[in-house]
Amino acid sequence: MAPALLTDLYELTMVDAYLAEGLHEEAAFSLFVRRLPARRNFLLACGLEQALTYLETLRFSPADLSWLESLGRFSRQLLDWLEHFRFTGDVHAVPEGTPVFGQEPLLEVVGPLPEAQLVETYLINQVHLQTLAASKAARVVEAARGRPVVDFGVRRMHGEDAGLKVVRAEHVAGVSATSNLQAAQRYGLPVSGTMAHSYIQAHDDELAAFRAYAHRFPETTLLVDTYDTLEGVRKVVALARELGSDFHVRAVRLDSGDLLSLSQQTRALLDAAGLERVRILASGGLDEDEVARLLAHQAPIDAFGVGTAMGVSDDAPALDMAYKLVEYAGRGRLKLSSGKVLLPGRKQVFREEQDGVARRDVLACHDEALPGHPLLRRVMDDGRRLEGASPPLAVLQAHAREALARLPLEVRRLEPARPPYPVEVSAALSAAKEQVVAGLRERLAGSRAHP
Repeated sequence: MAPALLTDLYELTMVDAYLAEGLHEEAAFSLFVRRLPARRNFLLACGLEQALTYLETLRFSPADLSWLESLGRFSRQLLDWLEHFRFTGDVHAVPEGTPVFGQEPLLEVVGPLPEAQLVETYLINQVHLQTLAASKAARVVEAARGRPVVDFGVRRMHGEDAGLKVVRAEHVAGVSATSNLQAAQRYGLPVSGTMAHSYIQAHDDELAAFRAYAHRFPETTLLVDTYDTLEGVRKVVALARELGSDFHVRAVRLDSGDLLSLSQQTRALLDAAGLERVRILASGGLDEDEVARLLAHQAPIDAFGVGTAMGVSDDAPALDMAYKLVEYAGRGRLKLSSGKVLLPGRKQVFREEQDGVARRDVLACHDEALPGHPLLRRVMDDGRRLEGASPPLAVLQAHAREALARLPLEVRRLEPARPPYPVEVSAALSAAKEQVVAGLRERLAGSRAHP
């Protein structure tokens, strides 16, 4: 069951007021990011699966209702309504793993106003976290140029829930495996891990530690930088000579120091010993910029373990994500606050391509038919998930890989795209906005003239 009370107080006070005032006609809310963070050329939509599960299962338990009643804030009408609540609305959304840009809806909720309002907080919570994480991970994967990226970040992610859902989002974005066992179990992900320095330190001799670990886990990765990295590599070579055909160690891990120089020297030592098949895994404070720098200088690194920077999206830890009313009772709605003017009405996004490369997006009214691929799809009807709305993670990862490959090269790069990827507004949507703005200003002027 969804956590019904994981919401903001004002969602319930507004619903209480809506019910008292009889405001229950059909409403449309749009969930979008107003503008991209400074170091993002795109975002990768993620979190729809959890959003749909929430909408399907949201119920208020007797304990929830009893506690709400104890606050003395809510009417009996609201409490009775919550007791029998089931979401009956529709959802249109872009598939997870789809690149999106500022002002473009990731999802739109259409349903009775009280229902569509109630779910705001949780939807933002889920889609924000996973979109943030997937967008960061996509940059790391891009920087790695096809080399595997492994998630090492759970210990510094922001709590237990993030430690699971961030890993899911990273996998959608192309991360190959995770060290997080619970996330791997829940989502069916490949697991990968090495050893900590403490294991080496617990032994009196580094070679003895390598020998013992390789005996228990023959195809392991050995951590070589506890004392002296290159001496550690030499001890791996010594172990290989000692074990002969029984040596099956797959990789060595470099976790500190000058990773460019150390990887080059490590590769030379391994190759000279005939250990060309032993790979080099690099970790330790990595982000997309450092991964890109290492590979730009031809570092012979075969895979990357990335933790904190990717796990918390350290350079862009939050998105300007909003969930706004855009239509009620058949009329477009917007706000006129400076810097936060909305586009009214339900929408569709059309992505135009040329020779297999995305060239521009057009934000349009939901019922327009324009050139390009429409991004938003109907995924829920009357509160029930539609067939095909929840593909397996492997399908989502493949979709993300293909969709990202269709973006222009300058948009996929780590540096800010100049100019940014173009997102234009259709003539019909522009006209609808002007009409709503004019009507709103006329009503505001009338209310001022007749206080």
